[in-house]
Amino acid sequence: GGREQGAGSMSNPIYSASAKSVLPMLAMRGLAVGLCAGCVVGLLRLSHDRAAARVALWLEGWREVWWTIPIWFGVLAALAVILRRIVREEPLISGSGIPQTELALAGRLSFTWWRVLSAKFLGSWLALFGGLALGREGPSIQMGGAVGAGFHALWRPSAPHTLTGSPYVVAGAVAGLAAAFGAPAAGVLFAFEEMKSRRDASLLVAACAAALGAHLMIRIVFGMGRILPFAGFEAPPLSSFWLVALEGAVFGVLGVGYNKTLLWLHDREAGQTLIPDRWRALPPLLLAGCLALFAPLLIGGGEGLIIFVGEHDVALKTLLLLLAFKYLFAQYSTVAAIPGGLLMPILCLGALWGRLWADLPVSALAAHGLASGSVQPYVLFGMVSYFAATVRAPLTGVVLVTEMSGTYTCLPGSLLAGLIACKVASLLRCSPVYDSLKERIRL
Repeated sequence: GGREQGAGSMSNPIYSASAKSVLPMLAMRGLAVGLCAGCVVGLLRLSHDRAAARVALWLEGWREVWWTIPIWFGVLAALAVILRRIVREEPLISGSGIPQTELALAGRLSFTWWRVLSAKFLGSWLALFGGLALGREGPSIQMGGAVGAGFHALWRPSAPHTLTGSPYVVAGAVAGLAAAFGAPAAGVLFAFEEMKSRRDASLLVAACAAALGAHLMIRIVFGMGRILPFAGFEAPPLSSFWLVALEGAVFGVLGVGYNKTLLWLHDREAGQTLIPDRWRALPPLLLAGCLALFAPLLIGGGEGLIIFVGEHDVALKTLLLLLAFKYLFAQYSTVAAIPGGLLMPILCLGALWGRLWADLPVSALAAHGLASGSVQPYVLFGMVSYFAATVRAPLTGVVLVTEMSGTYTCLPGSLLAGLIACKVASLLRCSPVYDSLKERIRL
């Protein structure tokens, strides 16, 4: 009911019949929101990437310099305490932050924008620094929404906490996703396909201007380019598109499995009494510490792992181990209300499943002349279809993966796989992951 409330709100004067006269103003304001949100996300990406690179370099020689191990695990224990303290002080920053942003737009909760912005930035940075399998896109969307809420308070001082359908919060959320992935078009689609924002000219103008501002900030000011170097991937021939369709159907089932296991683990952890609340974040951080020493490719959101399976030959046994450990680690990293996103881990798992699909049925059929073409595109199709099945936003998934990779020749296959995966997941009557998580937020 919350989405319908937000979607149907017509109380804001900018939604009146004279909206055309304020479209240029909304474009300028949306651009301002996008530039500011892009700056925040750019600072998060830049500072984390540099810190993570230094820590990785420091941990590389742990076998020769043994004392780095107790120091690092001491740091992780301190992070666990700090993260719990931050979340207790500002509970709305737990998890990805996307459900909270959607609830705010639906008029079901309000927040103090600067508290959420500062707490989410610090909490997400610490969680990512600890090596947890979390993405920065959910936090980026929530931080962008908080930036938009700040501008909303500035430009609508008479109702600073009435965020129902606010174009500035929507613009900030769009900018957050655009800056996190370097995908402005996907950011706009996400606002209307997943967040169910009203499809009118005012919101569209504000969202597009914000996406442009965030993209300019990330590309020009921070100098960050495309995340995945897959522009050279070639699409499979049309004769193999039945395999693409079949992949979408299978991945629709796999996406439902991901949602169900994630929610089961979420509920089990929330109800456990063995670990004191102060130390709830410690177990996943200790697991991250072990993986940082023995399998560093598995820590973090998964960009490096996607590139690895997309560009290199991987033995089947190694691929199965990577998939199993990443699946468990990605799910376990989301418990304990730790700030961090789901989208990049979902895309990473989709890439791993896609590579397994390419190495088993596709390769076996190719050996008998029943399939042809490179196995690489199936990694992209896996990312799109897994995203579509879990989030239930197929068009966003298609455009997001295309913008991240630059593989425009694979666009038809991505669209086919994504739409089929979404349909299969819907037929299985599994709610989208963010809807399920939204129901578990105590208002």
